[in-house]
Amino acid sequence: QVQLVESGGGLVQAGGSLRLSCAASGRTFSSYAMGWFRQAPGKEREFVSTITWRGGYTYYADSVKGRFTISRDNVNNRVYLQMNSLKPEDTAVYYCAAKYTGQVLTSEQFYEYWGQGTQVTVSS
Repeated sequence: QVQLVESGGGLVQAGGSLRLSCAASGRTFSSYAMGWFRQAPGKEREFVSTITWRGGYTYYADSVKGRFTISRDNVNNRVYLQMNSLKPEDTAVYYCAAKYTGQVLTSEQFYEYWGQGTQVTVSS
């Protein structure tokens, strides 16, 4: 069982930056692929980024590529999402997700564990 708690969301102006953090419980965090997803009002949840269990591979949605960076700290059981050059269309609730696997996962249906989400609001 893994519990995930996101933090770091908030209100920021367009062009600004935020760093989201996801703290994970469990002794085998390094065996989990981690992902970030987001859901804007009235829209379905969508993939943002993922990182493999040892951090050797990362993957991004086209909409955030070049602006967001995912990373992980397997010693402290955390995964991060550095978000730069934020746009109003990045406004959403951001969720951290985990799956016990070494694969790259971009679909939410494959993730086993989810955090409660953190709100990111980007003003124009």
